[in-house]
Amino acid sequence: MSEYIKRMQERRANVWEQTKELLDAAEARGGEESKLTAEEETKYQRLNADLDQIDARAKELSEAEQRTKDADEAFRSLLAKEPAPEARQGAEKGEVDQVRAWLTGQSGSRSLDVRPTSPMPLDARALSKLTPAAGGNTVPIAFYNRLVQHMIENSGVLSTGPTVLRTATGEQMQIPKTTAHSASAGIVAEAGPLTANDPTFGQVSLDAYKYGFLLQVSHELANDTGVDLLGYLAMQAGRALGNGFGAHLVTGTGTSQPNGVLTAATLGKTGAASVVGAASGDDLIDLYYSVIAPYRQSSSCSWLMRDSTVASIRKLKDGTGGAGLGNYLWQPGLTATTPDTILGKPLYTDPNVPQVALAAKSILFGDFSTYFVRQVEALRFERSDDFAFNTDLITYRAILRGDGDQVDTTGAIKYFAGNAA
Repeated sequence: MSEYIKRMQERRANVWEQTKELLDAAEARGGEESKLTAEEETKYQRLNADLDQIDARAKELSEAEQRTKDADEAFRSLLAKEPAPEARQGAEKGEVDQVRAWLTGQSGSRSLDVRPTSPMPLDARALSKLTPAAGGNTVPIAFYNRLVQHMIENSGVLSTGPTVLRTATGEQMQIPKTTAHSASAGIVAEAGPLTANDPTFGQVSLDAYKYGFLLQVSHELANDTGVDLLGYLAMQAGRALGNGFGAHLVTGTGTSQPNGVLTAATLGKTGAASVVGAASGDDLIDLYYSVIAPYRQSSSCSWLMRDSTVASIRKLKDGTGGAGLGNYLWQPGLTATTPDTILGKPLYTDPNVPQVALAAKSILFGDFSTYFVRQVEALRFERSDDFAFNTDLITYRAILRGDGDQVDTTGAIKYFAGNAA
């Protein structure tokens, strides 16, 4: 497997070199001839498609590796237990068996709470309370991590490293918001008074909006022990919740829904009127430096845009050495599973970011740790054998409660807007 991954990585690097050669050759012609010919444009699109295909395969391999690790851990847990039948009853049952017993209705409970069993990264948590009396159980952390991982894969904002607050209950939270930094200090004469120089604060309210969906599986699928039912449920639930919650984390209005990062961001750069909303290499450099150094230097500083925008940015250079020269702003990741970069900062994609157009906010850049995502700790699952009784399907209901808002509005995250004319 390692040799295959190595060859795939080498192929990715080779495809990118071919892409650069194609673009460099077009620029070398100069003038109107610097534009790609129809044949060259076709080849460029094919090379871009190859890059996307390699990235997709790398993602599949990464998911398969994680599934293998989860399965190995589950088997180690089961093998470490006494194999006698009585040892597999009640609270002493294997963790995987507990979940499957609930999925198939053998546990007798309708409700299942999915919660982390240890602190997660960037996790600020309130004291935990008892699970619901309706029969909530603690799920193996591997299942929780797999579900959250699929949420992250379907939400660019969750991939960028926002600050995640997890609470046991869903009461409204009041978070201090920085609206202006302190002014610079000045020289003070001996025994002279010091001028008040405080930052300006506001307040952000984080609620717990409810997101939910229904998932149905056949009794045959649920009872087939050869099926990775946990992985299937984690994938489907994670994707659905990530798509719904993730969309509002980008473009939410802040009224009866999260305040999206794009809604809360401030203008960093407006494109030229001659390019129909697209960003030039100079625009990206200007957007980069519109965010002040402390935010740029943060480990959570990154780019966020949709895939189609990335395709056009792959052609851009920094202009070092004169027109048509310089380094490409976009660079492939060092490995197949690490993010690509623009100007040295990680690049993430999200389909909810607007596409390039007049007046569209098509690119975000900044310190995403200043965006707070609130999640009520438990992801609630409930099952019903009666909802689809006539079709012999088991219906699962997944519920997530969360919110999001920007807590630093001094310019920590900025956007590029296409020209308005």
